[in-house]
Amino acid sequence: MGLRGTNQEFGRPYNRRIVLEAIRATGPITRGRIAAEVGLTVQTVSTIIRELEEQGYILSNREEPRGRGLPPTTLRINPEGGYAIGVYITPLGLDAALINLAGDVVGSVHSNAARSSPDEAFTLIGAMVTELRALRAGARMLGVGLSLPGPFGVESMSFVGPTTMVGWGNVALRERLAEVTGLPAFIESDMAAAALGERLYGRGADFADFYYLFVGVGLGGIMVHEGVGQRGAWGNAGEISHIPIVPDGELCPCGNRGCLERYVSLEAFNRRGLGEAAYADAIGPQLRAALITIENLFDPETVILGGIAPPSLTTELARVAADLPNSVSARRDRKVPRLIVSDGGPHTVLRGAAALAVAGVLSPRFGQLFAPGNTQLKGLAA
Repeated sequence: MGLRGTNQEFGRPYNRRIVLEAIRATGPITRGRIAAEVGLTVQTVSTIIRELEEQGYILSNREEPRGRGLPPTTLRINPEGGYAIGVYITPLGLDAALINLAGDVVGSVHSNAARSSPDEAFTLIGAMVTELRALRAGARMLGVGLSLPGPFGVESMSFVGPTTMVGWGNVALRERLAEVTGLPAFIESDMAAAALGERLYGRGADFADFYYLFVGVGLGGIMVHEGVGQRGAWGNAGEISHIPIVPDGELCPCGNRGCLERYVSLEAFNRRGLGEAAYADAIGPQLRAALITIENLFDPETVILGGIAPPSLTTELARVAADLPNSVSARRDRKVPRLIVSDGGPHTVLRGAAALAVAGVLSPRFGQLFAPGNTQLKGLAA
């Protein structure tokens, strides 16, 4: 990621998180290598390492000597050094999971409360979090991350369509979440949370620049540049669901015709009543057109196909997109496919939502982006 330490603008807390991120991303790693990667002195890194070890965030290991001198100590993240809870609300229900520092799912719970009101949802969330915290009673809880479908704050789009959350307009999401859980609270759209999880724990960790295409009840996406999700002026960049992809096509609830989400989404799949392979074949032209549009707009290293669609459906979508038309990404020197499938599995959004809280500790860039002071995302439209 090319993160560098500093002794000026952010000072010691920033350097501490820089070192943690280096260990998380590349451990086991030595002090000397950390210092070289983040641009700090070995002495400064050693001081930070001592503090992190004392606080239980990292573990050190030294191999048995094989000759003269002692082998260097290597450092890695302590998976049990802290936990975070991810919560995902959709019109279909609520899910929550307890995640450790390594991104492993310790436990998860589900509620079938479809299209729940804010009061109903936050009551359920409080109970879910209590149940999950009991799995690691007394352990350090970093916080709770909540993800919901977007876009946020756009009346003509947030108020309509299959991802509509009725009654959620102007809800103080972060405040309500912190109140019912007693934990630091973080809020994000489902596509951005999933992209963060992919960047920290999934196949996105191998790329500095990738586009994450999120197939959920609706459709979304986000460009991740140098490890940071590009959000736009109002936090809705990447909402490709309402790109008119078919001239005079199906009427969309937003008022336009031929929007991509009417063809590529779980709602579209369920509405058409086709088998997975037949559905993928039917919407293949729209999916391929969307992918080359993404490539021409963002020039990513690759597009990662993820979301909450069943793995079997995602596989079929990847099949029909295997032979993409020409775009700026059709380079002779490519070392990776233009499209790859996320390995995040069914917990992709939950790991991403929990990663909002984990990132507040481990990642300087994401920690700033999703910090409690970021008030861009106030609530969903009713």
